[in-house]
Amino acid sequence: MELVSKISNMKKLLIVLTLISVRASAQQITLQDAINIALKKNFDIQIAKNVVEINKTNNDIGLAGGLPTVSGTASDQEAVVNINQKLNTGSDITRNGAASNTLNAAVTGTMLLYNGYRVVATKKRLEELEKQSSQLLNAQVQNTIAAVMTKYYDVVRQQGYLKTLQQSIELSKKQLELVQTKQDLGLANNADLFQSQIDLNTRQQDMQSQLLIIDQAKTDLLNLLSVKPDSSIVIRDSIIVDKNVKLADVISTISLNPLIISLDQQIRINELIEKETAAQRYPSLRANTGLNYGRTQSSGGQLLLNQSYGPFIGLSLAVPIYSGGTIKRQEKVANINTQNAKLQKESTVLDYESSTIKTYQSYTNNLQQVEMQQSTYRLSQQLVDLSLQRFQLSAATIIEIREAQKSFEDAGYRLVNLNYAAKIAEIELKRVSNKLGF
Repeated sequence: MELVSKISNMKKLLIVLTLISVRASAQQITLQDAINIALKKNFDIQIAKNVVEINKTNNDIGLAGGLPTVSGTASDQEAVVNINQKLNTGSDITRNGAASNTLNAAVTGTMLLYNGYRVVATKKRLEELEKQSSQLLNAQVQNTIAAVMTKYYDVVRQQGYLKTLQQSIELSKKQLELVQTKQDLGLANNADLFQSQIDLNTRQQDMQSQLLIIDQAKTDLLNLLSVKPDSSIVIRDSIIVDKNVKLADVISTISLNPLIISLDQQIRINELIEKETAAQRYPSLRANTGLNYGRTQSSGGQLLLNQSYGPFIGLSLAVPIYSGGTIKRQEKVANINTQNAKLQKESTVLDYESSTIKTYQSYTNNLQQVEMQQSTYRLSQQLVDLSLQRFQLSAATIIEIREAQKSFEDAGYRLVNLNYAAKIAEIELKRVSNKLGF
């Protein structure tokens, strides 16, 4: 017996050490930690940042065509020719297999002077694209924060379910203890004992299933954070809802939503594309300058060496006369795209306002239900305690206890769900109005 006792104590010690080790290796994470990790590692945010960098790089007067271009060219050609020349002096030159070399080189600079202000419109469009990508990055950040908060509080919600189950299991254990005590006194039968044990086993199985749901919810959160799913995290938090969100404030600040701002910018971008397209109807005037070098050498013929070099300067004018109606069609398409951008903005604003009203209705309704549900939850706790007391005095049956316990579980689940739903509505309202803080 002493050996068995020692082995039992060693097992208990091993279990305690294992639990301590697991807790030490588990990483506790707060909402602030989760958001910081997401802002740093989330793939969608990184892609949006790269788009901003691309548009920032493209926002250059040179890319718009407003800077001069300088190019250098060179060619060197060796040839073997047959020469047959008759000169006005009456003499003839004939030679087969004469070697010939032609060398040309030039450095040319071209500067656009005028093309219907197309360069100006293009540069402004590039500026708007850079601003738009920044707003879309802001929108992606807001969306990611909202998604992280939603997943984070989903873990908290599932842990709230688990807490209710754990409390219910403790009640089932008390019920089983009472039945065993009453059976020892000859006041309970095996049916009550078996039913109490079945109820306890069922709730313990429910707890194991709930632990799996919590682990999967944590995995979803880690995936959103772009963290390896095998990472171990511990979340100790509760759902606290901001009860001061006002519908009028949200509606009035929808225009500050980065997506709505980006749609305004898209309208401006399309209007600038219209100007760029219309500029194709105007002449293009360019200034050209550079340096030419040419050298031709032949071993036969009248001209044995011809070499020239020197600078040049000039103007070139291109006037569009007829393009088969292409420019006119391009202008029409550009105008339609602008109208579509305006319609897209109006549609999005209307959708935002409609969804905001529905979300706010859900938000206020859930808050009202939370207050009532808290009272129901307290009453259900009292009902369970009272049922256990009545059962102990043989004034209640197991069925009555089971019904009271079921009411307690349902009340606990409903309270957690209502808090979660109110929190999600709050997050969405703040995201729409670009006021999502953390």
